[in-house]
Amino acid sequence: MIRVSVVDDHKLFRESLAILLETFENVDVVSKFGNGKELIDALTASEVIPDIILLDIQMPVMDGFATSEYLREHYPDIKIIIVSQLTTRESIHKVMEFGVHGFFTKNSAPDDLEETIRILKERDFYLGKDLSWALSELIEFGDKAENPLGVVITERELDVIRLAAKEYNSVQIADELNINVRTVETHRKRIMEKTKCKNFIGVIVYALKNNYLNLERM
Repeated sequence: MIRVSVVDDHKLFRESLAILLETFENVDVVSKFGNGKELIDALTASEVIPDIILLDIQMPVMDGFATSEYLREHYPDIKIIIVSQLTTRESIHKVMEFGVHGFFTKNSAPDDLEETIRILKERDFYLGKDLSWALSELIEFGDKAENPLGVVITERELDVIRLAAKEYNSVQIADELNINVRTVETHRKRIMEKTKCKNFIGVIVYALKNNYLNLERM
């Protein structure tokens, strides 16, 4: 069973989304909150820890930006999907920098949301339509980095990044490269340390900005 929490300050939307999620097979809505502080307070009190959190951006008290940042630092195993009407380039890029795992507009199709939830249960991220668009916008309009950290990415590490960008999980990457899963995880950890990224979406953005990857060929 996939445990999901919904965090949105609009009660009607929050309750409607929870009802929709309960229609998905093997998905259980374990909690609902009106803002990020309510969520954090519940997590701190050691209540049920969700596998995935559906999080709005614009909320009172503690918004989605601050909540995402807190979750990535204190609850790195929880997957974050942003579900928001706020779709400006700046807002999407900002939450991506905080290490979210998926992004959906509130006009997205329910089937797409269900697919993302199932994929994220097993993978680090999912490049759905909205997130792929955000990545392309980031590369097109963002400042091109010139490897300011002096990072040297090896050919093997680049192989791991390429396959991760194609949404291969660690087991699939290990099979493709004929190495063991522990080695893949070591590569992933080392790459994140080198690039100072919070998760592998950040690594892919870094690789794209520095021309290690070509978005059109992914």
